[in-house]
Amino acid sequence: MAKKEATEVQEAKPGFNASAFLQETKDELDKVVWPSRQQLISESIAVVLMVILSATLIYLVDNFFAWGAQQVFG
Repeated sequence: MAKKEATEVQEAKPGFNASAFLQETKDELDKVVWPSRQQLISESIAVVLMVILSATLIYLVDNFFAWGAQQVFG
């Protein structure tokens, strides 16, 4: 109950309280479930591969439409 009262007191005060902000930030970061190194590496590789695949597909479609425009208007 004392924690709730302290929170209400902090919310009632106008202005920015850097100490409270940093403490609340630390509390929130403690709740984060960080990925393992292996999970981070495998997911990063998956993202890079998807970006390469998407860029390649966009490049090929763009070249196809450029070729088609050249045939029609060239």
